[in-house]
Amino acid sequence: MYKKSIKAYKQSSDLIPGGVNSPVRAFKSVKCDPVFFDRGIGSKLYDVDGNKYIDCVSSWGPLIFGHADKDTIKAINKYSKRGTSYGAPTLHETEMAKQITKMVPSIEKVRMVNSGTEATMSAVRLARGFTGKRHIIKFAGNYHGHGDSFLIKAGSGAITLGLPDSPGVTKNIAKDTLIASFNNIESVEQLFSKKENDIAAVIVEPVSGNMGLVLPQNGFLKSLKRLCSRNNALLIFDEVMTGFRLAKGGAQEIYGVSPDITTLGKVIGGGLPVGAYGGKSKIMESLAPLGPVYQAGTLSGNPLAMQAGLSVLKKLNNTVFSKLDTISREITDGIRTNIKEIGVNAIVTRLGSMMTLFFTDKDEINNYEDAMSCDADKYANYFKLMLDMGIYLPPSQFECCFFSSVMTKADIKKIINSNRVALQKIA
Repeated sequence: MYKKSIKAYKQSSDLIPGGVNSPVRAFKSVKCDPVFFDRGIGSKLYDVDGNKYIDCVSSWGPLIFGHADKDTIKAINKYSKRGTSYGAPTLHETEMAKQITKMVPSIEKVRMVNSGTEATMSAVRLARGFTGKRHIIKFAGNYHGHGDSFLIKAGSGAITLGLPDSPGVTKNIAKDTLIASFNNIESVEQLFSKKENDIAAVIVEPVSGNMGLVLPQNGFLKSLKRLCSRNNALLIFDEVMTGFRLAKGGAQEIYGVSPDITTLGKVIGGGLPVGAYGGKSKIMESLAPLGPVYQAGTLSGNPLAMQAGLSVLKKLNNTVFSKLDTISREITDGIRTNIKEIGVNAIVTRLGSMMTLFFTDKDEINNYEDAMSCDADKYANYFKLMLDMGIYLPPSQFECCFFSSVMTKADIKKIINSNRVALQKIA
């Protein structure tokens, strides 16, 4: 069933560290060899062996309109004939900036980069440069890319591989990053007390997607905003996952909190590599060439990525988000019914079109410690069972499903029925 994928993995392992270019793709936490894909169309993925899957990952978020969306492909094809990159300004960058600032009111000016990691690294440097302060606060289990400042109790692949602290991160860098507990405002207050007047910023996934989907509770985000304002620190929302995925204005629109800086990615590239960070003009104007904080990128804002992203952003409206919510709610309701009827220890967390099934006896997952208590071995068995039935899920207990708007009633039914079969086998 997976002969060609197994062969492909052996070949790639001879040339690429671990055989993959991003660690979670190695399927280590689900204890099997990775699947190598050949193409995607609509809600379906096809691997090199010809197996077909309903895709519940959507390239980790950006493919709201599914694979090979005709408008995105048209935009890429059209502009590729003019060249792929000039390393010089284009009108497309201004068009993208105008679209982002229109959709996200907290962003007055924006700088394009090439990845979510670049966006978060740059945002933290900007925060330090603007405030003249040294420390940042992040939350255990939040993942902000692989920048040195963030690989301390990081989420996502770092949890998956059991490497929350990466070799290569120096002690001097690590000590400038302070760790708080998600959904625990007291833990943040204590850090501000200890490092009075030397905290540049708090960076947070407003909706955490890198220890599985964990939602902010009890006014947590609003309390963070008040605390940052009181201490003259900046609040950075990492919306690389949630931006334009949960709502037109991201998680900050849903929770009514306006951060000082927002980082974006995934959706704004329409499936091509891209990232961005933006905020209030007075902060963003600290960047070179206007200010002293330096950041650059040869391919930043390249026309192909800008047009691919615009092809998605311009189609986002209330109808699209309503459809995404309906699809996701039907899948979630079906899985919850299966859990209850079969009697397995599991819960489902969902917001919009993001969802995680946790194997746990807890009533809810609120932080890193809760997430780490989940049964990753059971999830590994569940993943393999679902894969064999043609359902492609995130290959880690600590990641999210991202559903697309092109999923059909038949897709939804198959996901729920396959879930029932898988849960019965592992109960």
